[in-house]
Amino acid sequence: MTILVTGGAGYIGSHMVYELVDRGEQLVVIDDLSSGFKWALPPEVPILVENVGDQRQVAALIARYEISEIIHFAASVIVPESVAEPLRYYRNNTVNSQSLFEVAVSSGVQRFIFSSTAAVYGNPPVNPVTEETPVAPLSPYGSSKLMAEMMLREAARAHGLGYVIFRYFNVAGADPAVRIGQATHGATHLIKVAAETALGLRAKMQVFGTDYPTPDGTCVRDYIHVSDLISAHCRALSYLRGGGEPLTLNCGYGRGFSVLQVIDAMRRESGNDFPVEFAARRPGDPAEIVASAEQIRNLLGWQPQWDNLSLIVRHALAWERSFMARRTQPEVPLGETPLQQNSACAVH
Repeated sequence: MTILVTGGAGYIGSHMVYELVDRGEQLVVIDDLSSGFKWALPPEVPILVENVGDQRQVAALIARYEISEIIHFAASVIVPESVAEPLRYYRNNTVNSQSLFEVAVSSGVQRFIFSSTAAVYGNPPVNPVTEETPVAPLSPYGSSKLMAEMMLREAARAHGLGYVIFRYFNVAGADPAVRIGQATHGATHLIKVAAETALGLRAKMQVFGTDYPTPDGTCVRDYIHVSDLISAHCRALSYLRGGGEPLTLNCGYGRGFSVLQVIDAMRRESGNDFPVEFAARRPGDPAEIVASAEQIRNLLGWQPQWDNLSLIVRHALAWERSFMARRTQPEVPLGETPLQQNSACAVH
C-alpha cells in the first residue's frame, strides 16, 4: 500500500510525511510549493510538483505508485485572506478537492483522510463545540472546507470510499526533535508570529480585537500540538484499514487560551518582553471556539502527548531558532526526482 500526501511539503503535511517515514510506510507527495518547501521533506520521498486539481497528473501518479490511501492537506488556510479573495479559496479548497475526490474514486483509492477546520462552526453559541454543533462558517475559508466535506461524504456514500474528516482547531508547535516546523513566509498563525517577534524577526506583533466577550477581551482558541494532530491521523489510518465506518471528528484538546495568554506564555519561554500593538478586529474571527474532544478519544483511542501550552510554545521557539540558523547558511539543493515539474497554484 502506498499513501499519497497532498500538500506534504507544507507545515502540517511535512510533519505527517516524517511520521509516515518513521513508521516505514510507502508514500509519495504532491505539492505545488507555493507555500511548501522541498527541503521540508526527507530526501528519499518522491514529490510531484503539481496542483492537486490536475486530474491527469494525479491519476497517473495514483496508477504509477498503486496508491490505496490519500491524506489531503493541500489547501489555502488564511481566514482574512479568504475574505479578501473568496474565489481563490473556493477554487483551491473546494474545486480542487472535488477534482481529487473524483480521481480517487475512479482510480480505486480505498481510504481518504481529509483535513477540514473548526472554522466550519463559525461563532458557536456554546463551547466546547461537538461534532453535532450546527455549522455556520463566518469566512470563505470555512465555507470552502465545509463544501468539500459535503462532497466527500456523498461521494463516499455512493462509491464505498472509507474516510475520516478531521476538523482542526488551532495547530501550533513543531516537531519535538526539531527536524521540521512552520516555515511559511509572512505567517499569520499566532504562536508562529509571537515566536518571530520574541526572537527579533518582527519589530512588534498585533493583537486583533480586545473587546470580545471573553475574560480578557481577546479571542480564545484551542491550541493543539502539531505532533498530536499527526498521531490522530495515524490512528485514523489504522482505523480505516481495520474497516472502520466513516467519521467526522474534532481535533483539539478541549480547553482554550486567549491571545493574551499565549503572548504571556511566549514571553515567559523566550525571556523577552516583546512589544505588542492592539488593533481592530479582523473579519471572519469568532470570539471563542474550543473543541469537544470526546469522540476522537473514544472512537480512535487517541491519547495526546503534548497537551501543554508552554510545551507547544517551547517547541515553536526551538524550531524558530533552528530555522533562523538555517537561513544564515547557504541553501543546499536537495536535487530533483524524475517526478518534479513546475506549477503555480496555492497548496499548503
